[in-house]
Amino acid sequence: MSVQILLKTLLFISLLILTSLSAIAKSIDNTLTIEYTLAGKTTIIIGEKTKQGYRFNKSSTKVVHLATTSWPPYISEGNCNKGWVFKLAAALLVSKGYQVNINFYPWARSKMLAEQGLVDIVFPQYDNRKTNNAETVTTNNPLVLSDPFPGGTLSLITHKDSAALKADDLTILYNKVVGVVRGNNYTVEINNMVNTHIFSVVEAVDELQLVRMMVAKRVDFILGDRKVFNHSVTISKLSDTEKRDLLQQLKLLEPSLAEHPLFFALSTKRPHWQSLQTDLNDALQRFKVSGETQRFIDKNATFRCYQPEIEYTPL
Repeated sequence: MSVQILLKTLLFISLLILTSLSAIAKSIDNTLTIEYTLAGKTTIIIGEKTKQGYRFNKSSTKVVHLATTSWPPYISEGNCNKGWVFKLAAALLVSKGYQVNINFYPWARSKMLAEQGLVDIVFPQYDNRKTNNAETVTTNNPLVLSDPFPGGTLSLITHKDSAALKADDLTILYNKVVGVVRGNNYTVEINNMVNTHIFSVVEAVDELQLVRMMVAKRVDFILGDRKVFNHSVTISKLSDTEKRDLLQQLKLLEPSLAEHPLFFALSTKRPHWQSLQTDLNDALQRFKVSGETQRFIDKNATFRCYQPEIEYTPL
């Protein structure tokens, strides 16, 4: 074999290897690996990126569709690890044999899809019911909740230049302008104040937009989870200086308004919602008792997808 032929052969083989490696890398980029352990058995599931969202356990014929929104640090399509609530949702349902399809939308659209029966589950959801009856179904609210899983705190935030206030007296909201995320529900008391027009409401698409409103003094207060406000700014595409400037102009009011566990909200317009609710609650209990839910939370807390060049002043 001549040297020229040998070189051409080696070049051809090199191109094949590079093509294969590129395909493998692309495949890896489009997958997400989740691990959980129950009854001493460790299971690893690999998700794939689809045109609509993310799919796990695609060989199963028990198919469920979930709608969610980016709500860092709990869940976010922009996070490299998608957040612990994303991973927990997939693990819970796969452990019950379901094919899991998770799509990200603005929150208001996610809720609408569930309420109209176009998806099985919307998550994560606050509980703003007046009673603890998880089976209450009405035509005005065609969603039922799962058992709870750990969440965060609901807080009021204002501008750093505002007068010293305490959040334990909600009369501070009277005749004020409060920024909220469109489609969100809060506590029963807050929701009643909204419905009776005790204060004016300005809606935003997400928490980052709320922060911008607050800094621009378009609203008197913004309402939400302080962790979400922090992370929404920190993982945004703003420069480090812009991120720092935004966060340093916010002031967290104490005490927090409520400790808010989270829920999966199931659409009662789907044919098998009752069996799905039973399976989901059973899985939630098993993961809680085994310590897996807490492991998902702890692992997310130590996993950083970004490394800021400067330190911000957190809320």
